[in-house]
Amino acid sequence: MLFKQEITEQEYDSLSDDEKRFYQRKLTRRGNYTLQKVASSAGVKNMAEFHNAEYKGLYNGETADDIFKRKKLRYREDILDNMNEDELVANLFRINQTKQKLLRDNIQGEDNAKNVHYEVGKKVRKAIADIGGMMPEEMPTPKKSLKELEKERKWLESKEMEKLETKQEIGSGSNE
Repeated sequence: MLFKQEITEQEYDSLSDDEKRFYQRKLTRRGNYTLQKVASSAGVKNMAEFHNAEYKGLYNGETADDIFKRKKLRYREDILDNMNEDELVANLFRINQTKQKLLRDNIQGEDNAKNVHYEVGKKVRKAIADIGGMMPEEMPTPKKSLKELEKERKWLESKEMEKLETKQEIGSGSNE
C-alpha cells in the first residue's frame, strides 16, 4: 500500500482497517527511525535494551520477548507488524513523546535515555487508563500480520497481471 506523506482526515476515515494499520505502521517505522537517531546521539548503544525499557513502561512490565510470546508470533516476526491500529497509535505517541523529551531535556547517557523511555511509556499507559481506554496488552492481535497482508496483496496483483497479459495475448492473437 502506498500512501502519500499526509492524508486528510476524510481520506483516513475512508481507509479499511488494514489500510489504517499500514498507514500507522509506516508512521511508527519513520518515528522509530528518528527516535533511534536521537537516542544514538544521546549515547544509546544497545537499542534492544532501549526499546525494552519503553515496552516495560507501556506494557506494564512486559519486555519485547514477553509481548512476542503473548502474541504467539513466529520467529523473527515484527511485533509492530502484529498490532491493530489503536495499539500502533499508542506506540507512535510514545515514540514521539520520548524523542521530544530526549531532545528538549538534552538527555545524555544510555541509562538516562532508557529511563526516559520507560517513564514516557508509563505515562502514556497512565493516560490510556485515565481516559478509560483499553490497555495495549489487552488489544487483540490481528489475524494477519502486515507482512502477510502485503504478501497476499502482491500475489493478487501478480494474478491480475497474468490475467491482463493473457487477455492481451488472446486479443492480439485474434487480429492475425
